[in-house]
Amino acid sequence: MTETAHAILRSILYTPALSLDRVVGAWSYDADVHLIDLEDSVPGPAKQDAREICQRALDQSPDATNLAVRINPLGSIEAVHDIAMLTAGRTRPGFIFMTMVRFPAEPVLLRETLASASWHPQIYVTVETIEAVDAIDRIAAASDGLILGSADLAATLGIEINQAGLLSARQAMALACARHGIACIDTGNFQLASPSILHDEIEHAQSLGFHGKGTVHPKELAAINRAFRPDEAELQAARRVMDAVCAAGDGIALLDGRMVGPPFVRKARAALAGGEAWTARFGSTPAAGLETNQEQKEEHA
Repeated sequence: MTETAHAILRSILYTPALSLDRVVGAWSYDADVHLIDLEDSVPGPAKQDAREICQRALDQSPDATNLAVRINPLGSIEAVHDIAMLTAGRTRPGFIFMTMVRFPAEPVLLRETLASASWHPQIYVTVETIEAVDAIDRIAAASDGLILGSADLAATLGIEINQAGLLSARQAMALACARHGIACIDTGNFQLASPSILHDEIEHAQSLGFHGKGTVHPKELAAINRAFRPDEAELQAARRVMDAVCAAGDGIALLDGRMVGPPFVRKARAALAGGEAWTARFGSTPAAGLETNQEQKEEHA
């Protein structure tokens, strides 16, 4: 893992590689990472055209550091073509997202393959198979981040996408990501017409220790960014915790009527370090004022 792996992304906007204008136009929206999708959102006959659109988009990017490409499942011929296109191109994204991973050897093999082409992107694994959940700790150890693939996982289980049915997978992901210090990202919301569903999903993901959330629609970015990006009030509260415990000689202190001690300091220190790392890596994203322009665009979309 590189140092930038500690700058955990909070929002991902997925855009299918079906239109160059659509892919490039999505970059005006305020997401930490913009993902160009070559997998599920691209029908089989359109895969080659999608690769060409993807490469043209990458070449138009002023900085591909915070761009991602989601490739087809390793072991498929489409993935071979995806990797060949990306490694041959003059502009390479900072992130690669893997799909339908089953074994820990897969991210290891991909990392080694890309390294042989002098390319070292962050590798995120979409957790959407039973085998991946079963081997979650070893997969996390070989990755820079995990993202829940709720649709495929729910389909395999024969259930609707819901919090209760996927709770054990989410908990396993959160624990593995915490152990290895990598990003833990929640699935996208499939019920775009129900903002309350998005709110519930965000709240649930936060309660489990997830760091961010993906989306296919820019109208959801404002809520995701507000919830997951470092908040100055929370960072200031973390500083107060550290100061209070330090003043108590690293013992138990009373702060605003509650007891705080070393475990709270550990959490506060992690929050501050994460906030600084995020700001250094992603803090140059468009200002919050852009959200008004986004909403205007969406009304006319």
